[in-house]
Amino acid sequence: MHIREDIRTARSHDPAARSAVLVFLTYSGLHAIWWHRLAHRLWQVRGLRGLARGVSQFSRFLTGIEIHPAAQIGRRFFIDHGMGVVIGETAEIGDDCMMYHGVTLGGRSLEPVKRHPTLQDGVTVGAGAKILGPVTVGAGSIVGANAVVVHDVPPNSVAVGIPAQIRPRSGAVEYDPFEDPSVYI
Repeated sequence: MHIREDIRTARSHDPAARSAVLVFLTYSGLHAIWWHRLAHRLWQVRGLRGLARGVSQFSRFLTGIEIHPAAQIGRRFFIDHGMGVVIGETAEIGDDCMMYHGVTLGGRSLEPVKRHPTLQDGVTVGAGAKILGPVTVGAGSIVGANAVVVHDVPPNSVAVGIPAQIRPRSGAVEYDPFEDPSVYI
């Protein structure tokens, strides 16, 4: 498991994170990710999908964060304040992403196809944002608080409003996954 890496990520993204022990014991966003990793492994084993859903629902009960066990989540993903986050079944989240409370990565179709968003590496999603459908949010982009995104967002962009309007990030440096991800937050 990547517990130490997760704790370092939380401490680099949250100035209120006073110690690794405090983060380990009290950060529900990390707890939800750790439960998701277990549920995701179970989901991949034939015949254990019901158990995976049970683990996912138990995690939701404990943390207030709902992550479908089939969702694919990269490394160094951090959910700050987490309550009310919903991540759908076919969602994909890259490395070094961050999201705040009340975010929905939801679907717009009942068809059994890719119907949830993809967040590429280094994406930040503000509180209350809704990203709906099989859209892609490009690397290094920011989705503003309460934005509703229903179209693709190019890399290194900002999406704000309802529906989201997209513009280039001012002073944006192209996302480099080998650099310190905290420069994008």
